Amino acid sequence: MMFLIDDKTGLVLEGGGMRGVFTCGVLDYLLDENIYFPYTIGVSAGACNGLSYMSRQRGRAKFSNIDMLDRYHYLGIKYLWSQHSIMNMDLLYNHFPEEILPYDYKAYEENPARFEMVTTSCVTGRAVYLEEKHDRKRIIDIVRASASLPFACPVALVDGEPMLDGGIVDSIPLERAVSQGCQRNVVVLTRNKGFRKKKKDFRLRMVYKDYPRLRVALSHRCESYNRQLKMVERWEDEGRIIVIRPQKPLEVDRICKDTKKLTTLYEEGYEVAKNVFEKL
Repeated sequence: MMFLIDDKTGLVLEGGGMRGVFTCGVLDYLLDENIYFPYTIGVSAGACNGLSYMSRQRGRAKFSNIDMLDRYHYLGIKYLWSQHSIMNMDLLYNHFPEEILPYDYKAYEENPARFEMVTTSCVTGRAVYLEEKHDRKRIIDIVRASASLPFACPVALVDGEPMLDGGIVDSIPLERAVSQGCQRNVVVLTRNKGFRKKKKDFRLRMVYKDYPRLRVALSHRCESYNRQLKMVERWEDEGRIIVIRPQKPLEVDRICKDTKKLTTLYEEGYEVAKNVFEKL
């Protein structure tokens, strides 16, 4: 099977919190092999990791997810008191891109490829697809909103509009990629084949009272995600897309802090990507 990357080819990056280290491995393989896509779309952790791919900073996403977690312990309930978040948002979105391992904004701006990040509007309850190459503050605002988990992170503002994690509505933005002209797509998932969320959706009553449409979106989250997984598997069987995913059920959850498990998952992402592209 030949897979030609041209102007109608897209790369779709699912989120998944710390499960996104699998995606870090995939992206580092792509960078090592100089495999670039004219259009990439990422949601939540996929948006965070995708930014380092777009700036061609090999290893940067791995460093932020594993090495920096081991060094700074930026994930934990203790941050709820000071930052109303389970993550040290100040470290992740201020000190990290500016001081600890500076983001190459110039390389990103000069990259001709498009990169969209997915957020969810708290007002409309719908997915919002945003691009930015020039305004550094807006880049950080968008990626921060895309990865702001509901219930665990404060509402973020982009262009003055309240937003949260794009995965609430569009966890696997494959249909968005198609709508942007990508007839062929490589989809990077952070769950094994056949996975489905077993939790049942329920109507929310006591949270986000100022955002009734967001509450509706949250009440359909599991159903929406399972529907997308089913679509991905169907399109994969039909030969319409290529899927890169973990090969077995994960030992890593969304807020995993075990760096050994995270490193193993990163290495799996690299090897799975290598196997997939060598076969192509």
